[in-house]
Amino acid sequence: MAQTARNQQIPDKLFFKIGEVAELTGTKPHVLRYWESEFRMLRPAKGDSGQRVYRRKDVELVFSIKQLLYEENFTIAGAKKQLQKQRAARAEANKAKKPVEANPEIAPMLPFEKSKRENIDLTWIRKELRGILGIIDRAP
Repeated sequence: MAQTARNQQIPDKLFFKIGEVAELTGTKPHVLRYWESEFRMLRPAKGDSGQRVYRRKDVELVFSIKQLLYEENFTIAGAKKQLQKQRAARAEANKAKKPVEANPEIAPMLPFEKSKRENIDLTWIRKELRGILGIIDRAP
């Protein structure tokens, strides 16, 4: 389980409902919905029924926002700037640590998400699948 700044533990789950996130973070669901409108980086996915589905990174972000607003007394605008600075610093550190990869990993899709990925090379995929079929057909 991951530790947060306030020694809270995030359960080892892939997805969380808004009520679970509210209970974990000690905030109300309406506050979480307001933060979604204010912080662009906090965008939980929504299922077919419109219910919010938070990922672990969303829950960690909620903890960060709560700490900035309630413990460090930042304004909404100040918290946004602070989060952007932190994100830029992490990106710079990651950039310095490892070279750019030719094939970056693609985040797994939620079970109900439709593919929004563009530029998928279907021609290459068909060619690879035909090659696999050829290998299978030649097998004894």
